[in-house]
Amino acid sequence: MQGKYMIVDKALLPSYFEKVSLAKELLDEGKAADVSEAVKMVGISRSTFYKYRDMVRDISTVSMGRHAIISMMMRHSVGTLSSMLNIISKYGYSVWTITQNPPVDSKANVVVTLELGEDAGKLDEMINEIRDLQGLTRVQLLGME
Repeated sequence: MQGKYMIVDKALLPSYFEKVSLAKELLDEGKAADVSEAVKMVGISRSTFYKYRDMVRDISTVSMGRHAIISMMMRHSVGTLSSMLNIISKYGYSVWTITQNPPVDSKANVVVTLELGEDAGKLDEMINEIRDLQGLTRVQLLGME
């Protein structure tokens, strides 16, 4: 298995995962004043909430216009950036921002923010293809929002 994430039916998961998601929703919507109140309302402990809060997300809360942030260490050579952008284009993702530091020792750090749209399913495949490019020494998914 290549990716870090899977979509599974919640029936396979322990019930506290759904309760963590509900507690997060209560907090986001202002229906609970604080974490203590939210966890009490859904019936889980504070430690369970804090342990899983950053790892559990209801798929219905993920917006369709989500973004991925990718960091790369790129050799300063003609065509490297262009080749990377061509791969992104091939997968149908839009480049939202590109930040490139000045090269040091002929290498530059490049951070690209992508708008994924409705199909983020090929993100891992795209990142692996970018990793295979000559001139890139490090490619890392920093985060998604």
